[in-house]
Amino acid sequence: MTGRERILTAIAHGDADHLALMPITMMLAADTVGVKYGEYARDHRVLAEAQIRTAEKYGFDFVSTISDPGREAADFGSQIEWFDDQPPALLEDQALLADKSILTQLKPPDPFGGGRMQDRIEGVELLRRRVGAELFVEGWVEGPCAEGSDLRGINRLMTDFFDDPDFVRDLFEMIVDNALRFATAQIQAGADIIGIGDAAASLVGPKVYSEFVWPFEKKLVDGIHAAGGRARLHICGNTRRILEPMGRLGCEIVDLDFLAPLGEARAQMVAGQVLLGNIDPVKVLLKGTPESITAALAECHKQAGRDYIVSAGCEVVRDTPEANMRALCEYALQHRP
Repeated sequence: MTGRERILTAIAHGDADHLALMPITMMLAADTVGVKYGEYARDHRVLAEAQIRTAEKYGFDFVSTISDPGREAADFGSQIEWFDDQPPALLEDQALLADKSILTQLKPPDPFGGGRMQDRIEGVELLRRRVGAELFVEGWVEGPCAEGSDLRGINRLMTDFFDDPDFVRDLFEMIVDNALRFATAQIQAGADIIGIGDAAASLVGPKVYSEFVWPFEKKLVDGIHAAGGRARLHICGNTRRILEPMGRLGCEIVDLDFLAPLGEARAQMVAGQVLLGNIDPVKVLLKGTPESITAALAECHKQAGRDYIVSAGCEVVRDTPEANMRALCEYALQHRP
């Protein structure tokens, strides 16, 4: 069974030969091939090579184009600060929509306009061409709350929910429409699944999430499905208060950070929801031992049940010992759903 077949079988609730393995590696992948992270994030050719060689080294079932949350924002016109060997950063004090009146004048970028969105599309295309049907290929877009924070500034957006809800809805509408164009282009380039990163959504309470965020995440998921794709939701942070509505989005995979127990997700989400995660990437995977990692994954597997994919709770941290990575991978190889 190929890695791609294994993940497709897991999504379809079938009997794979062993658990699927989908850890997010970005800085670790760059380090694996000896390139600076700034180069990895700028050039899809570097990213693709690093992803393929890292997947080969550890036996991953997928490759991914995720690198940083600034691709859409950069093409909208946001200021990005670049670093030699760290992820690029959005400048909060220079947020594009610090003056929210600019929203009415803002034109969504062309995914094929030669910017960072096009680089990701070309990365998907290159990965698909190189891995063929052997590995699952993942594209990526930012969710409404995360991208809204990138464009407006996270502190401003959090007060906008209460001070100017109509602005938030208009902002999220524009963001999701753009994300769907971007996702569709990646699907057409060969992406098997689109990851949706909506980190800032973990900062709002259940009422704000249900009223403002969930409807636009749902529109994004439904649009990805309509374009022929699949969806993986990843919200960094503590999502315990919003697990139930997250499970109603209809994503093929819900990817949980370590702060949200898989058992609680299994109890609150719809039957058969595929869960991914979620050991602590620092305390357990970076600083633990192969034995403690195996025990932590066994507990995740127990809580999640059969519809489970092995991964850390978020990005695998750079400098994670190879023996610890091997323990993560061996758990998947040695266990069936």
